[in-house]
Formats: sequence, structure tokens, C-alpha cells
Amino acid sequence: MADLVLNANKREATGKNKVNKIRQEELIPGVIYAKGEDNLNVQFTAREFDKILRQAGTSTIITLDIDGDKKDVLIKDYQTHPYKNQYLHVDFQAINQNETIRVNVPVILLGRDDLDISDSVLVQNMDNIDVECLPKYIPQTAEVDITDFQIGDNRIVADLDISKNENIIVLAEEDEVVCSLQEVTEEVIPEDEEADAADVPTVDETEESSEESSEE
Repeated sequence: MADLVLNANKREATGKNKVNKIRQEELIPGVIYAKGEDNLNVQFTAREFDKILRQAGTSTIITLDIDGDKKDVLIKDYQTHPYKNQYLHVDFQAINQNETIRVNVPVILLGRDDLDISDSVLVQNMDNIDVECLPKYIPQTAEVDITDFQIGDNRIVADLDISKNENIIVLAEEDEVVCSLQEVTEEVIPEDEEADAADVPTVDETEESSEESSEE
């Protein structure tokens, strides 16, 4: 993937009122966290950030160009408005290429679109997984092939492609289930429960009983 660059500026404005004014100008306030360094406040356009986020997600290193000063970062977290289509704030983590980092990557099931799931249901237990590695080894995804899945089959963490990469530490138990193909079963109501249900008076029966009692 080509280098992803997000143009930004240092942000002097802090405090709720000033930050809200920034958002009204379709800018997003953000902060860069770096080990052993002071946090750096930045701002950037919502349009550019949205484009970068769609391409990079939270597991791809991007470059922040801050008034000409470039920093390699990960999008660590971002906040959105509860009902408006608006980004409120972004946290970045500065990258030291010589230090391991923990990253959350999406789990991708290869071949799921070609899977015959008649009379069965595909259950994905893990949508994301945490890994730890040097920045240059950060995977964009964790993949597992389910092309030949049969009912009763499952895939576990040890089956993920990244589990076989000696440069990546997967922070989950090897036998934890990632996904499974399960048979669709119909709920069977026991006969005694059906009988009990039949004994329960309906609304009409209840009303008739009440009327008879009042007439007496």
C-alpha cells in the first residue's frame, strides 16, 4: 500500500467552546500520544481524515504531516457524534519503529461468499484480534480460509495466518474458536408444555366465566 499522508496543523485551541468552533469549520481536533514526550494537539479536515480512515483503519501506519514535520502514527481511537455524521475527536499513537506495539486487527473469513450454508448458520465469534509486534510487521488483517467448511467444522486462533508468523505475537489462546458452521435446529416444544398451554383459558373464556359469575 502506498504511503498514506494526512495533512494537519498544530492546534492552539483547547477547551469545549474553542474546540466546538473548530468542528463548525469542518475540522477535527486530535492529539498525538508518544512515549516519553508531551502530547501534541493537532487539527485536520474531516474530509481528508474520513478518506484516510477508510483506507487505513486502525491497523495501518499513516504519516501525519504537521506543518511540514512528519510523524508516523496509528489511528488509535476516534469518537463520532451519536446521531450526526461528524467526527468529534481522534487519538493518534506515535510509532517508534524499534519498539513493539499492540494493535487490534480485523479477522477476515476467506471464502465465506462461496460457502453453501443451506440448513446451517455461519457463526463468527471473533471480529477482531489483538496482536503485538514491531511496527514493520503489523498485519492489516488476520485471515482464515473456510472454503470447504462443513456443518460442525470450526476454525480456531491457531488456524489464522498470522499465528504462523514468528514476528507476530497473537494475544489470544490458540484454541479459542474464531468461527464455526452450525446446523439450523427448530425449537421443539415438549408435549407436556403444549398441554399446559392448552389448559390456559383464552380471553373469551375468561370473559364468559366472569359474566356467568356476575349473573349468578
